Amino acid sequence: MSCPRQFPDRRQALTAAGGLVTGAFLSLAGASPAAAREPATALAAAYTNPVIWQDFADIDVIRVGDTFYASASTMHYSPGAPVLRSYDLVNWEIAGHSVPVLDFGAKYDLNGARGYVRGIWASSLAYRPSNRTFYWLGQIDFARTYVYTATAAEGPWSRLTTINTPYYDAGLLVDTDDTLYVAYGNTTISVAQLSPDGRSQVRTQQVFTTPSSVGTLEGSRFYKINGQYYIFLTRPANGQYILKSSGGPFGPYTMRQVLLDLRGPIPGGGVPHQGGLVQTQGGAWYYMAFVDAYPGGRMPALAPVTWTSDGWPVVQLVNGAWGTSYPAPAVPAPPRQVTPMTGVDTFDRTTLAPRWEWNHNPDNTKWTSGNGLTLRTATVTNDLYAARNTLTHRIQGPTSTATVQLDHSAMRDGDRAGLALLRDSSAWIGLKRDGGVTRLVMVNGLTMDSNWNTTGTGVEVASAAVTGNTIWLRASADIRPGSARPGTFSYSTDGTGFTRLGPAFSMGNDWRFFMGYRFALFNHATQALGGAVRVPRFELSTP
Repeated sequence: MSCPRQFPDRRQALTAAGGLVTGAFLSLAGASPAAAREPATALAAAYTNPVIWQDFADIDVIRVGDTFYASASTMHYSPGAPVLRSYDLVNWEIAGHSVPVLDFGAKYDLNGARGYVRGIWASSLAYRPSNRTFYWLGQIDFARTYVYTATAAEGPWSRLTTINTPYYDAGLLVDTDDTLYVAYGNTTISVAQLSPDGRSQVRTQQVFTTPSSVGTLEGSRFYKINGQYYIFLTRPANGQYILKSSGGPFGPYTMRQVLLDLRGPIPGGGVPHQGGLVQTQGGAWYYMAFVDAYPGGRMPALAPVTWTSDGWPVVQLVNGAWGTSYPAPAVPAPPRQVTPMTGVDTFDRTTLAPRWEWNHNPDNTKWTSGNGLTLRTATVTNDLYAARNTLTHRIQGPTSTATVQLDHSAMRDGDRAGLALLRDSSAWIGLKRDGGVTRLVMVNGLTMDSNWNTTGTGVEVASAAVTGNTIWLRASADIRPGSARPGTFSYSTDGTGFTRLGPAFSMGNDWRFFMGYRFALFNHATQALGGAVRVPRFELSTP
């Protein structure tokens, strides 16, 4: 994953040798007999890209038995590093998070500092059969690497160790002899060997230097396939390369281009890149990449992969592009339907569903769930970007609507509560209580600069009178990429008829914040703590 301070424009046209790797299906040596035994499937005949139209970037994807798992970047959101689960590579749910809390410094608490565009970058997810344990590994703040483990994807996850070497954009490999290796780096690619318990580094060695004709390579994913070692690398944001070694994990490696400037499956979106390779139970291979598709974020897309007779991967193309549709993977019928990423949440459990992530770490003394969601004010500020306990939800593409029922009877003077479209340029609909009077408002003009400092705390552009203690707020978002897209706000006094409030908000599509827009529930004070709001119901719906 590119750091904006290191690479000011990762979308610039980069010079590289060669063109797209294309071709028909070719068998990986030793894999074709298994492919002939593909199990019966209960899936539809085809799937459509993106397979997830929500913001899950820097995917690392694995299979454990009949279940597929993936991990993704979450930057400053907490909990971090979601673990996704699927039984068919197409339909996914969020099972949990590998990093329960971002306890990497006060800035991740929004406590006198902020961790925007830091935190959980491209990281790695692996499974170790010898101890039946999942491993998550990632570097934080270019300072050190953290390893978390769990015996189930849902958790509980706990920190195993901290390693002083920052493994940038790491790929973790559990070798066939149970040794743990990590491939990492930017342009200069290295491999580290970990101790048998995974707690420390045994050795590290540079194994490859990217040719100047290629430019930047990063985003390592590390594999052992048919006795050969592969490091799968991205060239941000328009290419994918792979290194292969027949001499062991420390090389020597040779390089081949996998794709470059490949037309993607989302109109107006970028080139599919980064991500990882995974093999089905029957021996078929797939590549799950992400597509830059702002303002919504980076969306996972799936394509079949074949292999040349000498062991190089080939992405199957459709009319010279990453297909918008492919035949569905042939896998066993799933044991159950996955939990949808859209729908209704009534907050009837004491823990939040894994589709929710806080903007930075929350103050856990200031919220409860079980009888709806109660958000007590946790920060005195006029800056939403500095307010703790803002709860976020990914937007479903290409368009979707969030509707929240809000009980505001316990708000206090100076409080601000509502529903936002949150990014480095934001807007919201919600309530202001001042002088004993509660008003409904639409506010835009919340902005950050390129160092993620607040440059605008918002301008009220529309308002309406409020009656009663309950109101329904709605935000609709068009996150199709290619140009700035509109977000609109409306409200209801009965949950049925909605009235538009304020002008359309233009959602920016610059990539440098990395994360896409999110729906966000918030309640903060501008005078004194003590107020609260309750959310009995949230719904994310699509047309």
